Amino acid sequence: MAKSKKRKSAPKKTARKRNFAPPARRPGAAPNADASIRHHLAELLGASHAHAGWRDSFAGVPPKDRGVKPAGVPHTLWQLLEHIRIAQWDILEFSRNPKHVSPEFPSGYWPATEAPPSEKAWDDSIAAIQRELLGMRELILDPDTDLYAKIPHGTGQTILAEALLIADHSAYHTGQAVLIRRILGAWEK
Repeated sequence: MAKSKKRKSAPKKTARKRNFAPPARRPGAAPNADASIRHHLAELLGASHAHAGWRDSFAGVPPKDRGVKPAGVPHTLWQLLEHIRIAQWDILEFSRNPKHVSPEFPSGYWPATEAPPSEKAWDDSIAAIQRELLGMRELILDPDTDLYAKIPHGTGQTILAEALLIADHSAYHTGQAVLIRRILGAWEK
């Protein structure tokens, strides 16, 4: 019988001050570093690994459940879907269009109704999210896009930060959508 190797204990971590500023681009840095971060960002925006992605969270929702707000829950599935779409559209357009005007916050980021006005509105919202994710992925995969430079018309934002914001925001509301579907008995994953 082969002996199992004994694992070494991990060194103790010490508290350290974190610097959240984007790293400076170093001349002569490993040529694959930039391609690697672009690949990982594109993957983050296009796939789900550790949890349900937005596509799964909103796929196959029965029309009768799309506008239901369970007790104690602040939003319906329609409101979450549209909120993801509106916020993502705003982030993408801000990232690539210096003339973009964001909706009024917070009212402009939420739909006016609890239920979609039609099945087509639901489908159109899903298609728009997919289109805008593709737009952000194209932006970050373009080697001419400087992920670390401040967006000239912004207040310190970078394309890297905006891409991560889309992923983070979508993941947060995707979790809410899964919870609502579980409450409604409409989640079988």
